[in-house]
Amino acid sequence: MKRQEYGIRTTLNVPYEEAIPRVTEALKKEGFGVLTEINVKETIKKKLDKEFPKYIILGACNPQLAYQALTNETEIGLLLPCNVIVYEREGKTVVSAQDPEAALSVVGNPAVAPVAKEARERLARVIQSLS
Repeated sequence: MKRQEYGIRTTLNVPYEEAIPRVTEALKKEGFGVLTEINVKETIKKKLDKEFPKYIILGACNPQLAYQALTNETEIGLLLPCNVIVYEREGKTVVSAQDPEAALSVVGNPAVAPVAKEARERLARVIQSLS
């Protein structure tokens, strides 16, 4: 597991198509549902008629954590849900989750920090479980 400044990442030795349901199931085990799926490859082809590698953005949400964050900071909805990306690179599949502590630190509301910390811990477990 590798942590970037704003994300938590791992590389899998499974095909992209197999990784997506694995990621979705791992998120579910940590209380996250996938609210949105954006197939970037298909969207770029459709809108720009350009080729792009396999790449999907999963908008993951843990309802309890989202509720806590929203009741402490109404505008935090601009930073939700937690995005998880799955993409191909050099024949491998990469999975990267947004680091909620990094993303929500811009809010500057101390009441949000514990929610961000818990969300980060859960997403880190998701990424670790895939390795």
